[in-house]
Amino acid sequence: MKRLLIVTTVPATLSAFLLPFARHFREQGWQVDAMTRGGAVRPEVAMAFDHVWPVDWSRSPLSPQNLVRTPRVVRQIVRRERYDLIHVHTAVAGFVTRYALRSVRGRDGPKVIYTAHGFNFGQGNPFHKNVAFLGLEKLAGRWTDYQVVINRQDEAAARRHRIVPPDRVCYMPGIGLDLGFYKAESVTASAVERVRLDLGLASADQLLLVVAELIPRKRHADALRAFARLVGRNAHMALAGEGPLLEPLRQLAAELNIHDRVHFLGFRRDIPALMCASSALVLPSCAEGLPRSVMEAQSLEVPVIGTDIRGVRDLLADGRGLMFKVGDVGGLAHAMAWVLRHPGEARAMAQRGRAQIATYDLRRVIALHDELYAKAL
Repeated sequence: MKRLLIVTTVPATLSAFLLPFARHFREQGWQVDAMTRGGAVRPEVAMAFDHVWPVDWSRSPLSPQNLVRTPRVVRQIVRRERYDLIHVHTAVAGFVTRYALRSVRGRDGPKVIYTAHGFNFGQGNPFHKNVAFLGLEKLAGRWTDYQVVINRQDEAAARRHRIVPPDRVCYMPGIGLDLGFYKAESVTASAVERVRLDLGLASADQLLLVVAELIPRKRHADALRAFARLVGRNAHMALAGEGPLLEPLRQLAAELNIHDRVHFLGFRRDIPALMCASSALVLPSCAEGLPRSVMEAQSLEVPVIGTDIRGVRDLLADGRGLMFKVGDVGGLAHAMAWVLRHPGEARAMAQRGRAQIATYDLRRVIALHDELYAKAL
């Protein structure tokens, strides 16, 4: 029996992205375990994996905890369980796990694969931060058998900086999207109407939607400020997601006098219906790997407005969406107004997005993992 350990910094990454991979490889007869930050995990995570190991990571990769105590725990578990393959995701877990296993991997030890969900360097950071982040990636690259990247800009950077040998860089189109679930034909008119009724929308009201965790890098405040500039329109905005910025964003909506047209929805399980009820998805983020919400909207033929950054650019280039510069509130407001004024043209744009989304099909990405794992082992 082959043994696979999937490692992430927080449990939410497992539940949001990696359950299909765990189920697939268990169906192939593998033992598939997970390792993530300690605490309660969702029932679907506990069911998808054979075992979930709790560990303590600090948010800073170079904290004493991450360099001494946590690596010792990681090494003990890996040695005892005798994994064939370790696949790590996200920055903190990615660095600490590879550091912990630097003397364990090798001819007789497990193979180590790291998927970067967006490198932390090259994102408009100050020079010294980019140097530091790149240095950490190159250091950890020494302890990595294969480097997976999920957008073309990161692929070019990994090869240019030789984070691992070029033949060990593997591009994959994200971590996969279930195109059967995110399909416009599967969303009923009654489900869309139920969303609109729940939000108190009149038949003439238009809805702009943001689906993102309420954290600083998603830049929800830009979306609220741009929305406040729309005048003379029956428009509402909905923010689906949880996070520490909920109350500051509520306060900002009140200060902008748009609180009666902004809806904070929290965690939702009806994202397809929410998107189909919307005139556009908006993503004002300053940093992404390959944004899942944009792929979901495109699969549902919903127009997308996003920042001109890596990952987003992969999805929206060539007329498949509207892009604006990070922090350009005026540009975002203009894009919002255009979508609301030109629904027919916006729908044609969304259809162009839908035409290329098959590239990101979950089944294809799982097959690519099959190939990579076979190669690594």
